[in-house]
Amino acid sequence: MKKHLYTYLTGLLLFCLFSSCTKNFESINADPNRPTQINPGVMLGQLEYQFVNSSIGGSNNFTHDLMQVNAPRSSTSEGVHRYYILPGSALWTGFYNRMADVDDIITISEKLKENNYKAIALVYKSWAYSILTDLYGDVPYSETAKATEGNFLPKFDSQKNIYTQILKDLITANDLFDDSKALTYGGDYVYASNALSGGKNIGIQRWKKFCNTLRLRLLLRISKRQSEIDVNAQITAILADAVKYPVFASNADDGIFRYPNVYPFFNPYYTARQLEWRDGTYYTKFFIDKMNADNDPRRSVWVLPVTVGGVSVYRGIESGYPTSVEYVVGANSSYVDALKTSSNLGVMITYAEEEFIKAELALKGYNTGKTSKVHYENGITASMVQWGATLPANYLSQTGVVYNATASADAQLQQIMLQKYYAFFFVDYQSWFEKRRTGYPILPRGTGIPAENLFPNRVPYPTYLQSLNQKNYSAAVANMGGSDNSNTNVWWNK
Repeated sequence: MKKHLYTYLTGLLLFCLFSSCTKNFESINADPNRPTQINPGVMLGQLEYQFVNSSIGGSNNFTHDLMQVNAPRSSTSEGVHRYYILPGSALWTGFYNRMADVDDIITISEKLKENNYKAIALVYKSWAYSILTDLYGDVPYSETAKATEGNFLPKFDSQKNIYTQILKDLITANDLFDDSKALTYGGDYVYASNALSGGKNIGIQRWKKFCNTLRLRLLLRISKRQSEIDVNAQITAILADAVKYPVFASNADDGIFRYPNVYPFFNPYYTARQLEWRDGTYYTKFFIDKMNADNDPRRSVWVLPVTVGGVSVYRGIESGYPTSVEYVVGANSSYVDALKTSSNLGVMITYAEEEFIKAELALKGYNTGKTSKVHYENGITASMVQWGATLPANYLSQTGVVYNATASADAQLQQIMLQKYYAFFFVDYQSWFEKRRTGYPILPRGTGIPAENLFPNRVPYPTYLQSLNQKNYSAAVANMGGSDNSNTNVWWNK
């Protein structure tokens, strides 16, 4: 009897101890650093970081090569600088991996009635899809991120329909932004719109400017399609009402993810080895010779000089050179190492671009409030400020830079676009998109580019789509003209 009683009491004691230990188990063992519910602030920072890493990666790995910012030191076959454009998947994967997060932020923000988060997400969605569609043409849009609904094979939307919706979303975002409210859950690393200052959210004001500056970029991009979308009316409305549709007004408004270089938000090139950062790629003669002629102060920020005959110089190589050519390691200028850790490399859209947009619009007769010359000079100055370079006193009046307001409209546009090209340093694919739209800047054709290779109009779709989403892929190719190659024009450039 005593044995049974002992066993019973022992079991009861263990039960009580177990019960007391587990009664508040979840609350006691909750990790205060791990949110139990997803909110928009948790997602926003990582979204911003991953998006911009993909976009500047596209600039470094594709645009700079194609647009003769730089060229490989050795290239024994093909190459982007020789207009061999292979199917591209890097940006496709990088951006589409984030689209579900964008949609989640929008959905969660609607439930929480957090309009500023929703507006920021709409701006990112518009920015990302504009790059995707300008890069490829027709792309999945309306059925993206529908896997939870059982749709694993999204249709490709026409570029016209994508642009139509993007422009509507930017208007919606503009109207949603509320500068009297802080971001409740934080998370913004672009404009730090997480708190109020003097009763106003300066960061949200800047997001609103980002929104409308992006809208101007895209309206100008599709200006040839005026008969299909009311481009002129929308541009005029933005320019006529700076209160309702504010745009960038200074470098303080620049849309840049400024890398803090602390975990987990490091500049993606932070640990890049010398071999891959500057020993394998050099600036081109086209890019450097113009900067040398103008004594451009951005050289010291972007370009590593080399010693030639005991003199420190900035020197570039040919682009599109014959496959038999190989340049000597260390004999030509490349990226400075400081760019690897620069907090300013995460560029999306800037005040400098805004001013060059207005310079072109003023040239075309829009009322921007200033002349093309003033906007042109403001754009150059803004780019210098953006990169921390000091503008020499006579820089804007020197030969090769001074704006010629008496030249033909085309000659003035060429001046504007050449300076805009330099302002697009590390800005995703924009200098290429703008050359496709305007024809400028005029790039010399390398002697090693095969005669049959043409300057590309788009990047072919990732090859895996031909098997994974064959029906919708084929429909998209047919809609764009029947050929999935780099010679096919996208809708806005037909």
